Amino acid sequence: MTTEDLLSQKLDRLIAVLERMAPPAAKPADLTAADCFVWDPARLTLDPVARVNRVDISLIQGVDNVRDIFLDNTRRFADGLPANNVLLWGARGMGKSSLVKAVQAAVNVEKPGRPPLKLIEIHREDINSLPTLMNSIKDSEYRFILFCDDLSFDHDDTSYKSLKAALEGGVEGRPANVIFYATSNRRHLLPRDMIENERSTAINPSEAVEEKVSLSDRFGLWLGFHKCSQDDYLTMVDGYASYFGLNYDEPKLHAEALEWATTRGNRSGRVAWQFIQDLAGRLGRTI
Repeated sequence: MTTEDLLSQKLDRLIAVLERMAPPAAKPADLTAADCFVWDPARLTLDPVARVNRVDISLIQGVDNVRDIFLDNTRRFADGLPANNVLLWGARGMGKSSLVKAVQAAVNVEKPGRPPLKLIEIHREDINSLPTLMNSIKDSEYRFILFCDDLSFDHDDTSYKSLKAALEGGVEGRPANVIFYATSNRRHLLPRDMIENERSTAINPSEAVEEKVSLSDRFGLWLGFHKCSQDDYLTMVDGYASYFGLNYDEPKLHAEALEWATTRGNRSGRVAWQFIQDLAGRLGRTI
């Protein structure tokens, strides 16, 4: 065997190794399989969700103003009109992620003849793959809500720069058929002490802080969710009980619901839902 033959064999083996190391080619998703998907960046696939964990939009109480603003923004996007990326931030358990899923379903029901909005969940740790996901769906006939729940960034995390570019800062910009919704407990998505550290250590403090907080500026709408009052909490409980047909003495219902909230040190939509689950179980009812 000649030297050229040996070299050719080695090159063939090297090429084979590199091909195995290369990421798999993205497979075209069957977007008719469901209205909700989860993005899997390792396989470059959209996994359909057969049964979405969501509640009817009528059950989301105590956030009427932000609910209506958010619903209107989503309607406009579904109709092909200008709409904003949205950051839903604030108190935990007040229905931020539930509202995203409920609004998508509500908008799809309003106009059955229109191609349905597709909801794609992307996990926080996969944000770096957001440009790949956008590129794979930008030519689709469908319109997409990309949704990241509990989005935030730690001190040494630089993936927020990828998110900034993907949302508005890239050469192509955000595809016309894509909108990005995120929930977070932080309005600026970054820890306050991280921002303060940049302010105290940077050569130009104002520029350093601007770099950190400008991520949230990519969201045209900031919708705040705050802790609910006792009346709002009881309204949530009443709404759930009525919706699921749980016939229960109202004074007793309210007393038990308040006791339930007291033991958890919090009043929220999540606490109301957990109480209703417990009540339904005690009554032998499925919900």
